[in-house]
Amino acid sequence: MPMNHTRLGTVRAKELDRKSRRAIVAGSIGNAVEFIDWAVYTTFSSVFAHHFFPPGNDGAALLSTLAIFAVGFVVRPVGAAIMGAYADRHGRKKGLVLTIGLMAAATFVIGVSPSYAQAGLAAPVILVVARVAQGFAAGGEFGSASAFLVESAGPGRRAFAGSWQQVSVGAGILIASGMGAIVTSALPRQAVDSWGWRLAFVVASLFGLAGLWLRRSVDETDSFRRGESRTTGSGERRNVLVRMVREHPKAALRVFGLNIAGVVLYNMWLTYLPTYAAISTHIPLNQALLANVIGLVAFVILLPFAGLLSDKIGRKPTMTAFAGGFLVLAWPAFRLLTGDFRLLLLVQVAGLVLLLGYSANVVAIMAEQFPPEVRATGIGLPYALAVAIFGGTVPYLTTFLTTHGLGTWVWSYCAIAAAIGLIIYLTMPETKDKRIE
Repeated sequence: MPMNHTRLGTVRAKELDRKSRRAIVAGSIGNAVEFIDWAVYTTFSSVFAHHFFPPGNDGAALLSTLAIFAVGFVVRPVGAAIMGAYADRHGRKKGLVLTIGLMAAATFVIGVSPSYAQAGLAAPVILVVARVAQGFAAGGEFGSASAFLVESAGPGRRAFAGSWQQVSVGAGILIASGMGAIVTSALPRQAVDSWGWRLAFVVASLFGLAGLWLRRSVDETDSFRRGESRTTGSGERRNVLVRMVREHPKAALRVFGLNIAGVVLYNMWLTYLPTYAAISTHIPLNQALLANVIGLVAFVILLPFAGLLSDKIGRKPTMTAFAGGFLVLAWPAFRLLTGDFRLLLLVQVAGLVLLLGYSANVVAIMAEQFPPEVRATGIGLPYALAVAIFGGTVPYLTTFLTTHGLGTWVWSYCAIAAAIGLIIYLTMPETKDKRIE
């Protein structure tokens, strides 16, 4: 009999491991596809900006294009609230299928949209609408995907499982940067300007079909099912957003605060640094994108190992190392951006290694703040607010400072964000061993 119990336990453990692996693959690949669509915009923003606005002032066109990029971040909290509540009410799987379909459709629209010369003011209007749809989808994506991955994790592996959400984001940005490097290197500049950037958007949207298929084939999490059974007939699931705000206000504020440093530095280093370097130092864009690709490869490979480290030593030490490291790195990093490829690569890799401390932890920490009945909303909405306020403005602010002769102050923006993060991480409770059911 003891042997039978032992064998039964072994079988159940193996089944849980297989289920966890399937969930990680489906969740992370689908998430990667979604963020390919998101990152293609920033990768090619300096190329297609003048197509959507009146000719004669390329600098103003780029700033307008980046402002529209920020609009996508502004609408993310709306998507997080609506889609997060949908995922908490109807399941993580249904929420993830809906977000990836919407994102792919919006990206395709950008790729085939008319230029200002063809449609006049309708061109920037279409771009704004498509970015709003992308932001809405991305807002719902983060909370649903994060809850899905952490709830599918094995014992003592929440940060490891959650790190794959960030692996998938990094992989999506990596693929987008790789597409940018290939397009800008393989095609003549005139071809890139006329149709190459459109090809990147269309290809990115087609990836969504694979992600949609993967997400339709995955099982719902046991954690959601248990939470659903506890609230069936009680009416609580119909008021997910209200319940999250009323019952978990401190947790929501903590999620908002711990992401301030992360979203500023993440968006600076992962998505915008190549464009910033090309604008401020005049390094060729294809070289800047190559440095970004190399750094992202290292980042994506190391993320799961950083998640395992967090599961072993805790969330606070690794988050503190991230913020403290950037507080020291910010000033010399921007001083080293002189147009030299090797120095840009050094800055890129150093920043991404430090970002491991944030990216490997953030999904698990946020999931550990809430019960499953409100988890997708609790993760998604405060995070989306932090991203909208502190992340979406990074490209615009840094470009504004650079084009107005104030580029030497960009480092202070990053350093202040890191200092705020350091204070928050040193004072937050450790949640590594917290029960989340």
